[in-house]
Amino acid sequence: MKYFLLSTLFIFSCLQVFSQTEISGVVKDEDGAGIPFANVIFTGSSEGTTTDEDGNFSLSSQKTYTSVSFSFLGYQSKDVSLQNKSNKDLKVTLYASSESLSEVKIYKGETSKKNNPAIDILRKIWANRRGNGVKKFDQYAYRRYEKLEFDLNTIDSSLIESRIFNGMEFIFEDLDTNRITGKTYLPIFLNESVSRVYGDNETGQELTELKGNKNSGFSDNQMLISTVRDIYDEIDVYDNYLKFFDKNFVSPLSKTGINVYNYVLADTAYVDGKYCYNIVYYPRRENELTFSGDFWVNDTTWAIKDINLDMSKGANLNWVKGVYIEQEFEVLSDSVFLLKRDFFQADFALREKKESRGIYGKRTVLYDEYEFDNERPSSFYNKQVNRFREEVYNRDNDFWETNRLEDLNGDERGVYDMLDTLRTVKQFKRLYNVSTALATGYIDFEGWDYGPVFSTVGFNDVEGVRVRGGGRTYFSQHDKWRLEGYGAYGFKDDKFKYGIQGKVLLDPENRLIITAGNRRDVEQLGVNLTNTTDVLGRSLASSALISTSANNSLSSINLSVFSVEIEPWENLSFRVSGSYREVEAASEGFSLDYYTDESRTNLSSELKQTEISNLIMYTPGRTTSGYGVEREVVEDDHPTLFLNYTLGIKNLFDSDFDYKKLQLFYNQPIMVGGFGRANASIEAGKTFGEVPLALLSVVPGNQTYFQLYNTFSLLDYYEFVTDTYVAAHFEHNFNGRFFSRIPLLRDLNLREIVGIRGVWGQISEDNKQLNASGIPLVAPNGEPYWEYSAGVGNIFKIIRIDAHFRGNYFDNPDARSFGVTVNFGFHF
Repeated sequence: MKYFLLSTLFIFSCLQVFSQTEISGVVKDEDGAGIPFANVIFTGSSEGTTTDEDGNFSLSSQKTYTSVSFSFLGYQSKDVSLQNKSNKDLKVTLYASSESLSEVKIYKGETSKKNNPAIDILRKIWANRRGNGVKKFDQYAYRRYEKLEFDLNTIDSSLIESRIFNGMEFIFEDLDTNRITGKTYLPIFLNESVSRVYGDNETGQELTELKGNKNSGFSDNQMLISTVRDIYDEIDVYDNYLKFFDKNFVSPLSKTGINVYNYVLADTAYVDGKYCYNIVYYPRRENELTFSGDFWVNDTTWAIKDINLDMSKGANLNWVKGVYIEQEFEVLSDSVFLLKRDFFQADFALREKKESRGIYGKRTVLYDEYEFDNERPSSFYNKQVNRFREEVYNRDNDFWETNRLEDLNGDERGVYDMLDTLRTVKQFKRLYNVSTALATGYIDFEGWDYGPVFSTVGFNDVEGVRVRGGGRTYFSQHDKWRLEGYGAYGFKDDKFKYGIQGKVLLDPENRLIITAGNRRDVEQLGVNLTNTTDVLGRSLASSALISTSANNSLSSINLSVFSVEIEPWENLSFRVSGSYREVEAASEGFSLDYYTDESRTNLSSELKQTEISNLIMYTPGRTTSGYGVEREVVEDDHPTLFLNYTLGIKNLFDSDFDYKKLQLFYNQPIMVGGFGRANASIEAGKTFGEVPLALLSVVPGNQTYFQLYNTFSLLDYYEFVTDTYVAAHFEHNFNGRFFSRIPLLRDLNLREIVGIRGVWGQISEDNKQLNASGIPLVAPNGEPYWEYSAGVGNIFKIIRIDAHFRGNYFDNPDARSFGVTVNFGFHF
């Protein structure tokens, strides 16, 4: 979804090149303070905008204008002549008129932590926060209405009249102004859902039953809906850290808040019949993941009545210009404060400039029909929740009139009809298809997709320049079956390669899936410790254009797989697969030869092997999208655990070896409060029986200049080979925690990354005796091999560079003691 959003932003950002008259700047009062929401209009026209909360503005038009007018209530209006078509950095001062203005309070400077009544109130909030809300009860249930919306913002004439919207002018007939930023906006996506939520605080179980879901023109795009929900995860303001966009923001109610925020007791008043204190807060430092705003807190329960949070300017967050959060609580039985309304808005944009066009992402959640202390059996929470129910997505208007807890405004009511009509416009279809292709890597045709487009051209030492074309069937996200495949050709080896795979979902209740496929291709083996039977998978190491040295260890593989998979409980799956593979060396000078007799006189250059694999995978907390044979994983902050037992069977289909292999893999993302995000993984495995090089566990090296997950960046391919191993990887991204406190560096929004990884392994003499490849089989059994790294991420928002240092085994042939890798990606 993030890539879909960014690609859509890219398309609309490009529209600004059509402008004939452009202006931007700031409107201030005579004291130098910015005037928010002042009117900016081209003189003699109706084309205009308003300034933002700091007085900044931008406006463009396809027409040519020579003057612009500025006005605001309580100030004298002013006309400014325009000398050029492009007029940037205008500085306009408005002088107060004789009309009286409302008092404005401005808080600045650092407040004291001692003898501060606001801090005393904050400590009482900490002491009572677990006694408020649904956590106060043993069991709870409530109805939740959720509205998700995307809006195109900064609508002006240059956008409305641009050629890209030819035939779509009707969408701009009704525009509204955002109450928070003052910008005009156009709704482009709307989703509503109603759920019933049940929870048990004693057991920690929770169940959400979706009762209804309604989309605006994108009924099949559950990926978009689910990912938006994940980005805007539910926020508990009482938590020390508020997580969204994969970042931890310090809550103003955090116990560490006094080290991050300044607090001021600003007012006292009755709010809905309850006496409350008003506390204003703002950050002590710039460029940290913090907010500014205020909250009202009750004087007896010390529960929050209302709170708003506005993301601090300069926060180290990409593609997001602003975040605004509001939460309102209602009073139950004079003592319990329950969440009533939760509003979240993010202003996405490719550029940070005030005049840049972007997209609002808004999420409104309302709660009612609370029910408490109704105990339900544990089996109630374990019932199947992944089942697709078609009626949920086809509720009638009566259902929505009854369950919609907040009326839609005019723009929102019209967006359903508008987008249904819009999808019939060819120009819109082209825009939508371009952004989808950029986001998913596939070009959509009726019933099938071409792609991935980013794999069309590759290069390696065996194939030279490689071209690839592929595709998949795709009728909807809930397809019960899918067929996908590709064909590739290498101009150097003059050979054709292919891969084909089919999947069928037989039982949606338990997700019983049958998969079969075959692949004949050139591949770099030994880039993963944990076995994979993915027919269509291909490592970047197999087609790296730039590498640290010549890659002369590629293999030719013919792999056939048949598997049966079932998920009887959510996020716990079992898979049994049978596979047959033929492997031989593809690179000149590289060998996978092994001896076939005890006298070591006869050898074979090709391996034929039949395997049966039993895999158990557990991914607690994983969120997925879709109900078909394939599902998209919405987020990546869940742990992953799998155990794999493989049995090699000799003579079955002319197979060469008998053996057993046991493998364990565990990966755990870790959010470390205000210190960023870490990721730790551990792998362990053992092979029982005598096997040749092609079946041993090669410690995964990396001879490319690109960062490859769970590999060792300073190891060459086949530098270490094992039949028993334990490997561990740890990486921590501080998300700019330290750079943000260094002058000059803080404005670059760079992020510090450190890592350490190590592996221990051994190999038996029997397996060494089988080896006829000429490659010395060396395992890191004397002491674990290890390396460490330090890197800088978020360079130009998309580049990460790491420096890697070898910790030992410097005497290995051609050992690399230092290396650099680069990675590209879009990260918030």
